[in-house]
Amino acid sequence: MDALEAIQTRRSVRRYVTRQIDDGIVEQLLSAAMSAPSAANEQPWEFIVIKDREMLDGIPAFSPYARMTTHAPLGILVCADTRNVIVPGFWVQDCSAATQNLLIAAHALGLGAVWTGVYPMDDRMAGFTKHCQLPEGVVPLAFVVVGYPAETPPPQNRFNQDRVHSNGW
Repeated sequence: MDALEAIQTRRSVRRYVTRQIDDGIVEQLLSAAMSAPSAANEQPWEFIVIKDREMLDGIPAFSPYARMTTHAPLGILVCADTRNVIVPGFWVQDCSAATQNLLIAAHALGLGAVWTGVYPMDDRMAGFTKHCQLPEGVVPLAFVVVGYPAETPPPQNRFNQDRVHSNGW
């Protein structure tokens, strides 16, 4: 699958078949995520890979839009280590780019994935911080649920010329 096809056909997948994801594929997902651009090449991201069934099953208690984790083989928490940043404030953009790369890579590899928001929701941030024992200064941004898809949402053309402005508003 080429890059444009992967971008334009990727959709959020919330239903998965019962099949584990090989560690080599997880490494490919993380490698793609870490290939994202970042301000000053700071790369503030950290990733918590969650495969433990009990941990996955506990996530909906504090992250209600991540209920699909109870049927997924994998979750990846994308965090930022803000303790020693050189360019403050850009970690949200940096980790968002990494999250998008992870989603596109999952689709290109035949997986389904969905980005569930964590930051800036205080209850979700606190829940993931406690659940994953994050140290102070490490901020959870996004939780990506991954699995082999049991559904194939159709692609959507979201291009809207009304949102394009030339040389000003």
